[in-house]
Amino acid sequence: MALNEASPSKDEESLKTLFDQAMQMFDKIDNGNEATNSDAVQMSIKATIAKFEKLTNLVSLSGMFSKNEDLEELPTETLQYLLLPALLGTLSLKLCGQPRKDVIHVAEIYFKDFLQRCKDYGVTDVEVPQPSSSDSISRQQTEQAKIANMVFSRQAKIKRYKEMKELKEKLSTLSAAMASPTADDDTKRQYFVTLLLNYVNQALDELSSIEQEKPILEYMAKNAGEHKPEKRERAPPLKPVIITRDAVQKAVYGAGYPSLPTMTVEEFYDKRVRDGVFPAAGSNIPHATIQTADADPDEAEQIRKERLYEDEDEEEMARQRRMDEYKDDHRRGWGNRHNRS
Repeated sequence: MALNEASPSKDEESLKTLFDQAMQMFDKIDNGNEATNSDAVQMSIKATIAKFEKLTNLVSLSGMFSKNEDLEELPTETLQYLLLPALLGTLSLKLCGQPRKDVIHVAEIYFKDFLQRCKDYGVTDVEVPQPSSSDSISRQQTEQAKIANMVFSRQAKIKRYKEMKELKEKLSTLSAAMASPTADDDTKRQYFVTLLLNYVNQALDELSSIEQEKPILEYMAKNAGEHKPEKRERAPPLKPVIITRDAVQKAVYGAGYPSLPTMTVEEFYDKRVRDGVFPAAGSNIPHATIQTADADPDEAEQIRKERLYEDEDEEEMARQRRMDEYKDDHRRGWGNRHNRS
């Protein structure tokens, strides 16, 4: 008989040890500074979820909780296990690399289950929104109205904010008392009940965020396959050019006038042929040069000199001969002999 009495004690001890280990991992994730989407944190989240799921299974098999009981009837050490759905919901929302719609769906189930358990045991009196029936539109609208009244009400938010502030201050005091090895049963019970109330408010806030996120995810899923063709920008028109025959004609048109000419090269050439300035197609165009409106003045001067030489201008030809004779008698680099032996 003594052996039978010792066995449950060992089971309870192993359950508490597993819960304490999982809570240490949870606190490290919740209070850590590392990015949640990092591989190390994601692995830790999945490992902690696995531990809490195992604990949930063990608690369920033990028959620890019953809807026919009140909070006062539960042993103090079992109160902490009521937190399991809330802890699993909090961790589920931190998962990355999975469809977000599935993540929030699982978290929503955990939070609602936690709130329902707390209501059944008299921890809270909040109205827990139930899953809406797909075949009843009026019921769905009623449930949505309950959620809106419970979560989005300004007065409810203000009240919950004040409660959370008071609960955190109370938790801080009780945590210090729990650290003492001489903490009595009454202190432990107050601590666990306060912790449950704190997570009730957190669960309501998370459900509020989930309800706001749902339509965004539905909109993104609806428009995911719609890719509207991008409008191609029209290529800018080619820059018109001016065809100049000599420097005099260039001076008439000018360089840097306020507006560019509107005629293309072909139109301009055809017009000049009609005017008799340019020869008809098939004949050579002497001395024709194509320049842009911002032509280089030095280049224009070089063109002018070449034209004079081609027209056998005596002065230009004499200048060119003198330059050639100078280059023959003065090779390049001869005059630069400074400081050379």
